[in-house]
Amino acid sequence: MSRMPALLATIALIALSGTPTLAADSTAATAAQARAPSSAAVRATYDRMDALSRSVFWASEQQADPTDAVAGVKLAQALRELGRYDQAAEAAQATLTIQPNNLDALLELGRAHIARGQAFYGVAPLEQARDLAPRDWRPYSLLGVAYEQVRRTDDARAAWNQALALSPDNPDVLTNAATAALTHGDAPGAETLLRRAVAQPTASAKVRQNLAMVLGLQGKMGEAEQILRRELPPEQAEQNLQWLRSRSTGGAATSGGGAASPSPATDTARTWNSLQGG
Repeated sequence: MSRMPALLATIALIALSGTPTLAADSTAATAAQARAPSSAAVRATYDRMDALSRSVFWASEQQADPTDAVAGVKLAQALRELGRYDQAAEAAQATLTIQPNNLDALLELGRAHIARGQAFYGVAPLEQARDLAPRDWRPYSLLGVAYEQVRRTDDARAAWNQALALSPDNPDVLTNAATAALTHGDAPGAETLLRRAVAQPTASAKVRQNLAMVLGLQGKMGEAEQILRRELPPEQAEQNLQWLRSRSTGGAATSGGGAASPSPATDTARTWNSLQGG
């Protein structure tokens, strides 16, 4: 696992050399007082910002108070959204060192390991989260993804069924199950699950974008384009459409010439790093 940047690596590692003096102690105390944790209003403002801004802010908050579990979890989430999965896992693990039963940190550690393609290491913290909160659908939903990634298909299906029992027709759970179906080459099954998901009032834009991806991979580009142009700025929509067209072209190639058809796992790899459910 890669080392975190110097700012994060020194959060709880303030080394003092030599014999401390009263003046040094006074300076340290003044610095600590000068950097108290931000107010709830400031934190709420940063929570609405982009992932990069949030990662810098929450790293600063955690540096101000290394025992701040909220800062640790939110830092891990922001790093994961930036694609810095190893560092996200480290941030979540650091929080668990302080609070071993912190539910949100356990969930975020599981998400980070899944996103970095090492779901095996995410199973234990997610199972711990499930045992701590047996009525919470989120551990089951994420466990389904982790089990699926390590090819425990029956366990994944059971986990998603339990998540849906706790939160019927939850669009996030349905989306995770649809992603798994797509990795097995069952695009029609994934489409069915995603149409059920987008019909829910709480469905997010990400759920609708995943439906567009599944439609596009099946060659239903007209409907896929309509969804993407409604949900994304023109530049991003065009990038996604180009991605889908390239997969459609590759899939149409014959074995006698042209590019080979990409595997479902390759086509859907990018969906695992933007997990539904928190």
